[in-house]
Amino acid sequence: MKVMATIRSTMIFCVISPLFFSQTTGNRSVAVTLPVVTLMDIEPAGTISMNFTAPTEAGLPLTAPAANTTKWINYSSAIAPAGLTRRITASVNQTIPGVNILLQAAAASGAGGGTLGTPTAQVTLSTTAVNIITGIGGAFTGNGNTNGHRLTISLAISNYANLSTITNTPVIITYTITE
Repeated sequence: MKVMATIRSTMIFCVISPLFFSQTTGNRSVAVTLPVVTLMDIEPAGTISMNFTAPTEAGLPLTAPAANTTKWINYSSAIAPAGLTRRITASVNQTIPGVNILLQAAAASGAGGGTLGTPTAQVTLSTTAVNIITGIGGAFTGNGNTNGHRLTISLAISNYANLSTITNTPVIITYTITE
C-alpha cells in the first residue's frame, strides 16, 4: 500500500509600488478687527435706601444704617495697542452736611478674565470724582450679580454740629470708566 501525501503550498505575491506624494502650501489674508471696548454697568439695577435710626434714650447718638453690599460693578474692556489701562471713578451729585458717604470696591470675583482692575482703599465720596478701581486692561468681569467688583456703600456721621433733618433726599452716585 502506497501512501501519497499531497503538499500544497500557496505563494502570495505582494507587489508594493512606491507612492509619491507632493505637498504644496498657500496663504490667504484674513482681516481681523478687534474694537476698542469700554463698557460698564452697576448690577442689579435699582435704588437703595439707607436710613439713620434715632436713639431711644436721651444722650445717645444716631445709629448709622448697615452697610449696603447688594451692588456690583461689571465691565468689559479692550484697549488699543500700547494704550493706557482704565480706571473707574465715583462721585456724588451732592453731599449731606455732617455725613460721610463711604464706598469700597472689593477684588474682582466671578466668571471674568483678563487684566482685571485693582480696587483702591475705602473712599469718602464727594462731588469730585475719585478712583475706586485702577489698572483695568483687556478684561471682562462676567455679567450680573456675583460677578465683578462687589460694592460696599456705608454712611457715617462726620460732624454732629453740621447735621440737619432730611427726608428721602436722593444722592446719586455716578460711576465712570475712563483711561
